[in-house]
Amino acid sequence: MKTEQQYFEESISMQEYMEKMTTNLKEPGFEVYNNFNVNPEDEAFQLLKEKKPHILAITEDWCGDAMLNNAVIRKIAEEANLDIRCALRDADTDLIDRYLTNGGRAIPIYLFISEEGEVIGKWGPRAPELQQMVMDMRAQLPDKEDPQFADRQKEMYTSIQKKFVEDPQCAKWVYEDMKSVITKVLS
Repeated sequence: MKTEQQYFEESISMQEYMEKMTTNLKEPGFEVYNNFNVNPEDEAFQLLKEKKPHILAITEDWCGDAMLNNAVIRKIAEEANLDIRCALRDADTDLIDRYLTNGGRAIPIYLFISEEGEVIGKWGPRAPELQQMVMDMRAQLPDKEDPQFADRQKEMYTSIQKKFVEDPQCAKWVYEDMKSVITKVLS
C-alpha cells in the first residue's frame, strides 16, 4: 500500500492541475483564485513557514467545492512557499478511502504531511458555514422519487457554484476554517 508521501511525490502541482482542468469549472476556479487574497500576517503563515509541511490535495476538476477550495489553499501554499500537489480521487480510490467523510468519498481533502512523510493533519471537504448552506439548500429539494428532483438538484448545484464565485464571503469562510485547522495542527 502506497503512503501519502508516495502519492504526494507522484502527483502534479496545484498550478499544473488547475491549468490542465477540462471542465466548465476551470474559468470560475481561476476567477476565485485571481480575486482572493490571503493575509501574510496571519499566525497560520508563521507556522507554515516554520514547519514547512507538504500539502496533498485529493481532488477532481468536476467538483464545485474543489473549484473554490483549491483556489484558496493554492494562495495559502504560495504565500507560505509550500509545495502543494494534487492526486485525483477517481484515479486511485485507495487514498480517498482512508479519508472518508460520513462514509463517502467527499472531496476535496487536503493532507498536511510533515518533512518526515507523516500525515499531521487534514482539512475538507467544506467549511462549516458552507456545509450548513448546502444542507439548507438540500432541505428545499423535493423527494428523490419526485420527477423534478434531478432538475432541481442540478439547479441547486449551479446556484452553489455561482455563489462560490460571486460571493467573496464563501472563500473567506474556507480561508478562516483552513487557518484554524493549520494553527491547531502545527502548534
